[in-house]
Amino acid sequence: MSWVQKLYETYERCADAPQFTNSPLMAISHTVQQAHIEIVLDEEGRFLRAKCVPKEDTVVPATEKSAGRVGTKPPPHPLCDKVQYCASDYPAFGGGKESFHAEYIDLLRRWCDSDYGHPKARAVLRYVEAGTVVADLVREGILFCNGEKQLLTEWQADSSAPEIFRLLTPKAGKRDQGDAFVRWRVQVPHDPVTAVWEDSGLRQSWVKFDASENPDRGLCMVTGETTLLAKSHPKRLRHGADVAKLISSNDTSGFTFRGRFREGDEACGVGFEVTQKAHNALRWLISRQAYHDKSSGQAFVAWTVGGQPIPDPLKNTAQLFLDMPPEPEPEAQYKGDAGQRFALQLKKMIAGYSAKLGRTEEIVVMGLDSATPGRMAITFYRELSGSEFLERVLAWHQGCAWEQNFSKEVQFVGAPAPRDIAEAAYGRRLDDKLRKATVERILPCIVDGHPVPRDLVETCVRRACNRAGLKKWEWRKCLGIACALYKGLHKEESYQMSLEEERTSRDYLFGRLLALAEYLEQRALYVAGEKRDSNAEKLMQRFADRPSSTWRNIELALAPYKTRLRVKRPGTLRLLQEQLDAVTCKFRPGDFNDDKLSGEFLLGYHCQRAALWTKSGNDNGEAVEDELIREGE
Repeated sequence: MSWVQKLYETYERCADAPQFTNSPLMAISHTVQQAHIEIVLDEEGRFLRAKCVPKEDTVVPATEKSAGRVGTKPPPHPLCDKVQYCASDYPAFGGGKESFHAEYIDLLRRWCDSDYGHPKARAVLRYVEAGTVVADLVREGILFCNGEKQLLTEWQADSSAPEIFRLLTPKAGKRDQGDAFVRWRVQVPHDPVTAVWEDSGLRQSWVKFDASENPDRGLCMVTGETTLLAKSHPKRLRHGADVAKLISSNDTSGFTFRGRFREGDEACGVGFEVTQKAHNALRWLISRQAYHDKSSGQAFVAWTVGGQPIPDPLKNTAQLFLDMPPEPEPEAQYKGDAGQRFALQLKKMIAGYSAKLGRTEEIVVMGLDSATPGRMAITFYRELSGSEFLERVLAWHQGCAWEQNFSKEVQFVGAPAPRDIAEAAYGRRLDDKLRKATVERILPCIVDGHPVPRDLVETCVRRACNRAGLKKWEWRKCLGIACALYKGLHKEESYQMSLEEERTSRDYLFGRLLALAEYLEQRALYVAGEKRDSNAEKLMQRFADRPSSTWRNIELALAPYKTRLRVKRPGTLRLLQEQLDAVTCKFRPGDFNDDKLSGEFLLGYHCQRAALWTKSGNDNGEAVEDELIREGE
C-alpha cells in the first residue's frame, strides 16, 4: 500500500499550497464527468435557459458507489447526472433505457433536508420535482423528438446533425439522448458563482453530508487508524471517461475473491477519506504532468510528495530546457565543443532543480496501464530520494547525449525521449502495443540506471544504416538517436560528440571514410548544379555489412568527381584527399576487411560529417561553402 500512502501524503501537502491555486486538487466525495448540457435556473428553481457544452470535464458531487458505478443498475449522483436520472418525464418521451429518477430524487432530497443542505441544491431539487426537464430541453432545441414526441436515437434528415448528436457516443449505431450529462447553474442575487461545480460552500456541504451517510468503521491499513472504511474506490483517473480501477473489491459473485474472503475489507481495509484523497491526487498529477499515451492508455508520472517541480524523466533534453533561460545561439561554424557547452547547460539545469528540491525530498515514479476496460495495473513503481533521482536523470542525459536533428525547427544536443526511441527503432511497424513495451523497457534505464537494451540499440543502428528506405528528415532523426543509444550503451569508451581524430578503432575510421567520400561527391555535384544522392548515401547499408569491398566501389566511383573538383575547386580536392589519406593510414594491419561494422561507425560518420558540413538550415541537405575549404582555396 506504499503508493496509496505516498499519494495521500501528496494530497495533504499540496491541497492548500498557494502555488497550485490555479489547478487545485479535487475535493473528496466528488468525481469527474464529461458534461453535455448546461441548464440555468434562478434561486427558486425556475428554468431560465439551457445550452450544449462540448464534452467539458466537470467536477460533480458523487457518492462512493456512484463515483465507480457500473452494472445494470448504476446508482445516481446527488446533483448533476444524466437526463435519464434527472428527468422524471424521460420515459414519457420514449426513453429507451430504465429511468433511475426515483433513486436520484431520493438522494437529492435527503441531502437538502439534512443539516448540510445548500440553497443551490434545493433550487435544483425544486426544478427536477416539477418534472419538465426533457420538455424544457426539447423546447430550447437541445434535445430532439420525432412527430410522435419520442426522443430520436439517430438523425436521418439531410441537414447536418444537431450538436447533441455529435457529442454523444453511439452504441450499436444509436445515440440515446438520455445519456446526455446535465450540469447546473443557479443564479442567486449578489452571488457571482453561478456554477454549482465551482461553489466551494456547496462542495463542503456535500462532503459533510456524504460522511454522515457512511456507518462502516474499521482499521485503515494506510494510516493505521480506526476510521470510515471505503467499500468502493474511484475510477476516471486518466480522463473523464476512464472506467478502469486500481483497487476493486466489490465483485462477490465473480472471481475477485475466489473463495478466500467473504468481504473486501477482510483482505485489506482502506479509509474512505484516504482512498478518495489518494485517487484525487493521482488524477491531478496525471492531468498536470504525466506522460500519457491517449491511444493506448499508458501513463507514467513522476512527482515529489511536497509538490516541488522536478524534471520529467520521459522527456527529451530539448523539452527539459524549455523552462530554462535562453542561451546565446552558437555560431554556425562547427567548433567541436558541443559536448562541453551542453554539459554546462545540463548541470546548471539540474542544479536549479536541486536547489528547490533538497536532497531528502521523496520522489515517486509510477506507471499505469490497463489490459481491460475495467481493471488497471501499476506497471512501474519506484521511490527515490531527490538527490538520487536527479543524479540518474543527469546520468541519462549526459550518457546518451548526441546531436539530434528532429526537424528544421527542432535541433538540439542531448538524449532522446523513450517515445522518440520507439519511433526510431520500429518506424512504420510501430503500433500501440510495441510503443508501450518499448517505453516500459527504457524507463528503468533512466530511473534505475540500467544499461540500454542491446537489441534496441542494434535495431536503431540497422534502421539508421538503411538510408535508402527512409525520408531524409526521418533518417537524420534516426541517425542521431542511434548514435545516442550506442554511446550510452558503451560508456566505457567515452565517445565525444566532436570529431576524435586520434581515435583509431576500425569501425570509427570506416565511418569517417564514408563521410569524406559523401562530402567529396556532394561538393562536386554542388559545383555542377546537380541535385541527387551520392554513391556513399546509396551504398550505406551495404557498406555497413561489407565495408572493405564496398569502399572499393565507392572509391572507384569518385574518380570523375575528383576530376571535376580538380578543374573548379582544386583547393577543396587537395584538402579532402589529404584527409582521406590520413584516415586510411590510421588503419592497423588486418583491420581493412569485410567484417560487419558495429554502430560505432555511425559515430565516426556523424562526427566527420558534422566537421565537414556547416548547418545551412536547408531541408534538402545541400552543400554550402565551408570556411575551412574556402581558406584552402
